[in-house]
Amino acid sequence: MAKAKAAADVSLCKGCGLCAEACPVGAIERLKEINKKGYEIIGINEETCIGCGHCYTICPDYVFTISTAD
Repeated sequence: MAKAKAAADVSLCKGCGLCAEACPVGAIERLKEINKKGYEIIGINEETCIGCGHCYTICPDYVFTISTAD
């Protein structure tokens, strides 16, 4: 069975951090990088991510997609 993973379009990220707070395994962290809109972006640890979708559900800016790797 393929494991689900989260992916982020950081160009849409506004750095609110809601996703990092919602992640039950701590796979999302704020990076010290700034996107073109001037916001601090997040990063996803793909090894830790369990694909639960909490980030997708809570994100107000539609940054995340959840997909399965074949």
